Amino acid sequence: MSTTAAILGCQGLTLSKEEVAFFRDVRPWGFILFKRNIDSPDQVRALTAALRETVDRPDAPILIDQEGGRVQRMGPPHWPKYPPGRAYGQLAGNDPLLKREITRLGARLMAHDLAEVGINVDCVPVLDVPAPDGHEIIGDRAYGQTPEDVAFLGRAAAEGLIAGGVLPIIKHIPGHGRAKADSHLELPVVEASYDDLLQRDFAPFRVLSDMPMAMTAHVIYTAIDKKRPATTSRKAISKVIRGEIGFDGLLMSDDLSMKALSGDFSDRAQAALDAGCDVLLHCNGDMDEMKGVVKGARPLKGRSARRAEAALARLARSPEPFDVEQGRARFAAAFEGAALK
Repeated sequence: MSTTAAILGCQGLTLSKEEVAFFRDVRPWGFILFKRNIDSPDQVRALTAALRETVDRPDAPILIDQEGGRVQRMGPPHWPKYPPGRAYGQLAGNDPLLKREITRLGARLMAHDLAEVGINVDCVPVLDVPAPDGHEIIGDRAYGQTPEDVAFLGRAAAEGLIAGGVLPIIKHIPGHGRAKADSHLELPVVEASYDDLLQRDFAPFRVLSDMPMAMTAHVIYTAIDKKRPATTSRKAISKVIRGEIGFDGLLMSDDLSMKALSGDFSDRAQAALDAGCDVLLHCNGDMDEMKGVVKGARPLKGRSARRAEAALARLARSPEPFDVEQGRARFAAAFEGAALK
């Protein structure tokens, strides 16, 4: 049976009969969880197992946005509260190796939390470089203010996840930091020159171009394509993401339900795939919207299927040995306990 090139969400803590039937029929490549799907460790384990059962694939990717700070779907009382990306960049200003160590450790601890409940992909690291006049939607989610700092700590976070058996996703390629609007609500337009984008926005993604997965930005860059956001722009994907940045891993769209995009969901899905996305992402679990996405989707095959297989092959490696309690103590000490309150 063919797999649909899509990652889909569900509505609640358990699957409805309608969701089970739908997922069994369309066989999405993967799934994504949000706070609405999270209650307790046992509940999440049962949900991830049920999702994989619908597609009969024990390694099916199950994603979550577990960055820390404002974007953390799993939190107290069952899981620690983690700091935002910026907090790592503000550690001990004269000791970059400490910043790298603790960033990697934080990601390794998150990987432990996720793997324990069956989640094997985290939508981290954020590689956007915030501009002074950029929208706060990125803000403290960024590891620093310069491309060098973002790339340095972004790679540490990605390595920590991989060490714990969880795949990272670099986002939002080719860069959301200059956007003056929240793409959840409207379509941002960035008018910077190509050279400025090349030197600042694209740089961290080029450094991490060897990562297995990336998520697009719903942002228009007028220097690349005056009409279409990167998610649906063949120019942005072929010239910049695949060309200038050199990323050859699995490329997924950002959430197709975001208001930055227009048209019905079938059109959005088809436009993203036609532009060069390998897989579609739809997050809110709305059945009618998902049916529209699937209508515009296609089977995962050819080069996209090979990229998907290559990404999942990274999960076949055994996690590095890790003393969780010792790691938590070291992490808490680095932040003087503030990160875990």
